[in-house]
Amino acid sequence: MGSLQKVVSKQETSLDPVTFEVLKNGFVNLVDQMAEQMLRTCYSFVIYNRDFSCALCDAEGNTVMQGTHDISVHVGTLHLTAKAVLEDFKGDIHPGDVFLVNDPYRGGTHFCDTRVVLPVFYGGKLIAFMQTNGHWADVGGSNPGSFDVKSRDHFGEGIRIPPVRIYSRGEYLSDVVNLLISNMRVPKERLGDLRSQVEAAKVGQRQLLELIDKYGIDTVLTAFKEVQDYVERLTRKKIESLPEGTWETVDYIDMDPELGDGLIPIRVKMEIKDNEIHYDLSGSHPYISCFLNAGYGAALSGLYAGTKTFFPEVPLNSGFYRVVKATLPENSVVNAPEPVAVTGFCSGAFEKIMNACFEIWSEIMPERAIACSFNLEYLLIGGYDRRDASNNYFMWYDWMAGGHGGRIDRDGANATSPVFGVGLSVQPCEGQERLSPVITTKHEIITDSGGPGKYRGGCGVEKGGVLTEVFGGVMSYCCDRSRSITWGIKGGLPSIPQGAVLHPGTDKEQFLGTIFSNIPMKKGDSFTRPSAGGGGLGDPLERDVETVLEDVIDGYVSIERARKDYGVVIREIDRDVDLYEIDYEATEKEREYIRKHRKDWLRVSPYEVEKMYKNGEIDQLDVIRRYGVIMDYTTNQVLVKSTEQYREAMMKRTLAYWD
Repeated sequence: MGSLQKVVSKQETSLDPVTFEVLKNGFVNLVDQMAEQMLRTCYSFVIYNRDFSCALCDAEGNTVMQGTHDISVHVGTLHLTAKAVLEDFKGDIHPGDVFLVNDPYRGGTHFCDTRVVLPVFYGGKLIAFMQTNGHWADVGGSNPGSFDVKSRDHFGEGIRIPPVRIYSRGEYLSDVVNLLISNMRVPKERLGDLRSQVEAAKVGQRQLLELIDKYGIDTVLTAFKEVQDYVERLTRKKIESLPEGTWETVDYIDMDPELGDGLIPIRVKMEIKDNEIHYDLSGSHPYISCFLNAGYGAALSGLYAGTKTFFPEVPLNSGFYRVVKATLPENSVVNAPEPVAVTGFCSGAFEKIMNACFEIWSEIMPERAIACSFNLEYLLIGGYDRRDASNNYFMWYDWMAGGHGGRIDRDGANATSPVFGVGLSVQPCEGQERLSPVITTKHEIITDSGGPGKYRGGCGVEKGGVLTEVFGGVMSYCCDRSRSITWGIKGGLPSIPQGAVLHPGTDKEQFLGTIFSNIPMKKGDSFTRPSAGGGGLGDPLERDVETVLEDVIDGYVSIERARKDYGVVIREIDRDVDLYEIDYEATEKEREYIRKHRKDWLRVSPYEVEKMYKNGEIDQLDVIRRYGVIMDYTTNQVLVKSTEQYREAMMKRTLAYWD
C-alpha cells in the first residue's frame, strides 16, 4: 500500500487497520471467485473469452467492490442494475430469489449484456446483492448476434428484459426462463450461460457468508460502508493535488446514415472544483438513426472508465462514483431514450467518450498521457453448420485486437484489447474453427498502422477468413472510425481507417465500411478487416532515427512511410538478414522538407487531394496523414464536411504542436 493510501485508510474508520485491509481485499477476492466460476462453467465462447464482469453490491445497490478482471464497459453500470431491481421489487425481495435484467434504459449497456442479480440475506435481513454480467452471443432480434445496424429502435435488437424474477424463494421459474430463451438463437447455450451466472453468484454468496461467520455481521456491514468511504477519500485526496479548472474536447462518430457526410460530435467538458470531477456532455449531437447511440448508463460508464484509467491505483466501487458527476443531455447520442437503438454503443459513443477523457486527462496529468486508441469492432456470422448431420445453428462472434495510443514516454501497445474491454482475450482461431464453419486465413500485424509520433501508436491487426460448410449464412459488422480516424495528440499523426472487405483479392472485392447487417454469405465466401493502430504522441520528426530503423526491421513501419511520416531515409541491403542502412544526410534534408511544407499540406483543397489520389499520385495514408482529408472509400469521393471537422481537430491536436 502506498503512503497516501495508508494515510487515507487510517482516517474516519471504526475498524482496526488490519481487519479493514483483510475485508477490503476479501471483497475483491470474492468477486474474482465469482469470475473464475463463470469462466470455468459458461457455455458461450464469447463469455469464455472474458466478456463478463461481476460485482458485490450492498443492500442499497451501491457497488462495494469490483474484481481484478472486470471489463471497463460493465463496471460503471452494475450498481444501476441492482438499483433497478430494488426499484421494481421494493418490499418483495426474499431469500432464494434471483433476478435477470438486460435493459439498457434501466442502467444496462446493451441487450447482450445480461445480468443475474442475487439478493443475499442474513438473519432474515437483506444485506447485499451478488451480480454477474455476461455478454450472451445472441438475445434474438432481426440478425444473428443481435446486432442490426438498420434498427431504429430496440425491437429489432433482441428481447428486452426489465428486472424479472427467475427464482422465487428458491424455486426455479422455468416458464419465465423458457419464455425468454425461446426468443433467442441457440437457446441451450443461453440456458447454460444463465445457469453459469446463477452458480457464480451463489459462489459469491457463500464467500460473503463465510466472511460473516468469521468476522461477524456488524463488522462486515461496517466494512461495506468503509471501503466505499475509503475510495471516496482516496479519490478526493488525489484530485486535491491537481489544479482546478475546466477542459474540453470533442470526438466523433463517423456519421448518421440518414444525414450522410458529417461527423457526429460528442462534446466533453470536464471541470475540477472542490475536490470533485464534473463532466458536461451538453452540445453533443442528438441521437442518430442507427445503433451507435449510448443510453444513460453506458455513457456514464464511459466517463467512469476514461477517468479511472488515470487513477489505476484506486480500487473501484461506488465511492469513486460519488466523486465523478455527469450531465448527459437527454435525447442525445450520449443519452438516447427508449426505444432508440443502442446496441452498437460500444463501437459508437462509448469509446469516443473514453478517448475524449484520455485527451483531457493527458493535459492534466501529462506523465500519464495517451493518444487515441483503436475502435472496438464486432464481426458476426450466423447460419447453419453443415459439417456434420446435426445441422446446428452457429454463431461466429469475433472481435479484434488493435493498437493503443502512443504514451508520454513509450510507444503504444501493439495488438491488444480495446479500451472498451481491457482484459478481453484475443479469441483463439483454433477454438473458433472447432465451433464454427469459418476458417481463419490471416491474422497478422499491419505494417504502418501505428499512428506516427515521437512515440508511435501501437500497431493494429488484419484478420481474414473463409466460410466452409455453411447454409443460410449472414454477416453483420459493428465498428466505426472509417472517417473519425484514430487520432494523435501533441503533434502525433493518425492511424488508418477501419472497415470490412468482402471477397478480398478477387474481381468481386467490395469494401463494406464499418456498419452493415444481414449480408448473405455462402460456402467459399471470404472476408477480411483491419483494426487500426493507436494514434501517435509527439512530433514524428522528433522520433529517434535508430528507433525508426528498428520499426522497419520489426515490420511495424515500411521504408516508404519511414521517409514520408518520419523523414527517415532507409536503404534496404538484405531483407533476409534484416540488414538496412540509414542515410543520415538524406534524412536531415527530408525532415527539413517535411517541416517546411507539412502545415501547407493540411490546407490543400480536398478536391485536389481527391484528384491526386484517383490519379495514383498519393496513397491512402498520404490522404489521411499529410492532407487530413476524409474520403468515402466505397466511392473514393471526398467528404467535404467530414474533412472540415477532422482538419479542425487535427489543427488543435497535431499542427499546433509543430515548430
